[in-house]
Amino acid sequence: MTGTSTQRTVIIGGGYSGLMTAVNIARLSKNPMQVSVINTGRPAGRGVAYGTRRPEHLLNVAARNMSAFPDLPDHFVQWLRTRSDFDRMPDQELKERFIPRMIFGDYLKSLGHHYLSTPSMAGVTTTFVEGEAVGVRPLTGGGAEVQLADGRSVGADRVVLACGNEAPAPLPGVDALTGHAGWVANPWEAWHDKLPGDDGTIILLGTGLTTVDAIITLRALGWLGRIHAVSRHGWLPESHFRGREYTDFPPAGVKVEELGLKRLRALMEEHCQKLREMGANPAIVVDKMRPHTQHVWSAFTVEERLEFARRDAARWNILRHRIAPEIHAQVTNAQLMGQLQVHAATIQGLEPEGDRIRVVLDGAEDLHGDLVINATGPQTRFSATRSGLLQRLMADGLIVPDEMDMGVRVAPDHTALLADGQRSPLLLAMGPLLRGTLWETIAVPELRGQARRVAETLTDAPVAPAEDLSALVEFII
Repeated sequence: MTGTSTQRTVIIGGGYSGLMTAVNIARLSKNPMQVSVINTGRPAGRGVAYGTRRPEHLLNVAARNMSAFPDLPDHFVQWLRTRSDFDRMPDQELKERFIPRMIFGDYLKSLGHHYLSTPSMAGVTTTFVEGEAVGVRPLTGGGAEVQLADGRSVGADRVVLACGNEAPAPLPGVDALTGHAGWVANPWEAWHDKLPGDDGTIILLGTGLTTVDAIITLRALGWLGRIHAVSRHGWLPESHFRGREYTDFPPAGVKVEELGLKRLRALMEEHCQKLREMGANPAIVVDKMRPHTQHVWSAFTVEERLEFARRDAARWNILRHRIAPEIHAQVTNAQLMGQLQVHAATIQGLEPEGDRIRVVLDGAEDLHGDLVINATGPQTRFSATRSGLLQRLMADGLIVPDEMDMGVRVAPDHTALLADGQRSPLLLAMGPLLRGTLWETIAVPELRGQARRVAETLTDAPVAPAEDLSALVEFII
């Protein structure tokens, strides 16, 4: 701390991670603190996921697993009970419901208002600063200034990087599409006013969760044209399902974090096959791995992590990040009706063709679209980030990439590590910036624990026991 007896914490990013870190600081701190949340464009808590105003966009996790607090597992369900649209719903039905994401955004807004609109009992005050952070300048006597794009600065003793996901990586030929009316470089920006007529074609680059959002929105808008979706494997997300008890995995006495990649892969494949023979969904094995995933990832060598990312990650993500059954049914219907066609191919390049765009593919015929949306997913090579803030922090030596070049190198308490391995006196990181360190670090069941852990670090609060994810099965009970 410098020049004041009140610790000043600046949180860069006002989405779920940033907001809930501020909320947990207000909950945990026993001393006065000044917290500033720097947020750009969207209301606090309403980042890309929960900023949607489209009711057809549903959470990908049942309500029972969506509490914002690791120590209050029923909090979200109890909050839903305060709304007239859910107050009479049977308890089991409500817990298994996949709620619209915009309602979860309302939930986060209510938490921000409750905990942050007035000072806490300990004297924690929270201010939301609209602006774009572009740098962090350490001061000689300690602390730093967080510099904003408009020339303002915010004083800080500690700075939390809660920046969220990167935009999709640029694709070959994209420079020739600058200004093209049919090109959508960022799927999270408004594109609904660019729709071609019902005799037109829309191409979605990618087949993940963002593509599913786009398909569902097009159907909700009543658009009747052709939709093509393309990715290397051509795999769409799978549905949540009604599960069953399966106690054989992990086998008794087997510590999965000690197996290494090859033995673990063989063990998982063995049990997936066993479940198939029982007529059950093999994704149960992935759910059973969830309490162990971060420990397994930490135990992998760098070579094993790279091999997993190259060979296994696509299939893992399809089984792990599933979608609501009603959303899956709509996507399946679009395929059965012939509106949606999915292609397994590599995107070689993009070329303008007058008002249309050609997508050059390796492994399939080229596609020609009136509107092409880049839904390939966030950029994951950290050293190639297009964030001016992160580029500058790396150039200034304030952060370094992790061994996987997927995010920021950090200590277990989220403190950034410098090139020499020393702990940063200023910076902490969380969320997608920890992908290389933790692998699973983008869903609420992981982020809520991170938000509390970062707050514990900043407030010197006792570290709570790790959340028991073993009870948080993702399949429908």
